[in-house]
Amino acid sequence: MKKICSIVCLLALLLTGCSSFTGNAPLKNTGFYFDTVISVTLYENGSAQILNRCMKLAEHYENLLSPNIEGSDIWNLNHSNGNFVTVDDDTLTLLNTALYYAQLSDGVVDPTIGILSQLWNFGSESTHLIPDDELISEALNHVNYRNILIKGHQVALTDPEARIELGFIAKGFIADKMKEYLLSEGVTSALINLGGNVLALGMKPDHTAFRIGIQKPFAPSGTSVLTLDIADCSVVSSGNYERYFEQNGTLYHHILSTVTGYPAESGLSQVTILSPSSVDGDALSTLCFILGYEKAVSLLENYPDIQAIFITEDGNILYKNFD
Repeated sequence: MKKICSIVCLLALLLTGCSSFTGNAPLKNTGFYFDTVISVTLYENGSAQILNRCMKLAEHYENLLSPNIEGSDIWNLNHSNGNFVTVDDDTLTLLNTALYYAQLSDGVVDPTIGILSQLWNFGSESTHLIPDDELISEALNHVNYRNILIKGHQVALTDPEARIELGFIAKGFIADKMKEYLLSEGVTSALINLGGNVLALGMKPDHTAFRIGIQKPFAPSGTSVLTLDIADCSVVSSGNYERYFEQNGTLYHHILSTVTGYPAESGLSQVTILSPSSVDGDALSTLCFILGYEKAVSLLENYPDIQAIFITEDGNILYKNFD
């Protein structure tokens, strides 16, 4: 079976390089969406108009899927008091995909984790506090993907206190939608970067792979622990170094356990998933991080065309191919 990516390990301090190619210079646009800097680079058959449309797509999906923007589908669901809400086709597709992974993992990843995420408030720049055990226990009572009820194009939360939050899967979905749009415009070579969720469309015009760096956990931004050569491939990483705080010598990160209500403890610092579909890579990177190495490897045996890189808390790098 054809491999979707080749893995090239370099020293952590080696800078990520790019092979040269002839032809027109790449076109690039950046923006700030989903609480992060995103970029789209077009290497072949691109235009400023197409780039601007990509940023419009990012804005559209942020306004559709963010739980923090009043009037979004997710905001409306979270404030519906248990009533049915008519949602967009894309919202419905994403919710069904999120529910697939919730069912697959028996709730290890759960789209109703929003109430617990709000309690920990990792997205805030204010001083972080560890929530009281009583508050965590109460929040966990409302984390249950089975409380999402779908009938046609209408969705309801049967628990009015539940809150949907799709951070574990949304950027992957949006990257796939951008790729779909670029293909429809005849773009054959591009790189989409949604704040660490990277998707390569095709190869470079000189038929070489794109080379990207994988962030070294807890190192300054831009420090690569290794580099990857990729073509027609999604690369998504999840780790305990992305959003965290420390208190009394203990690290508290944003990937939460739906069992304990606390940050997941799996012995891992990072999981990177290489896959044809970015939405799958997004969901699986979070799920595998929470599961830990052994359980994650067992799960991924069922997924052809997947490659995974695990970095343990003590810095060991483990590779697995599943094709």
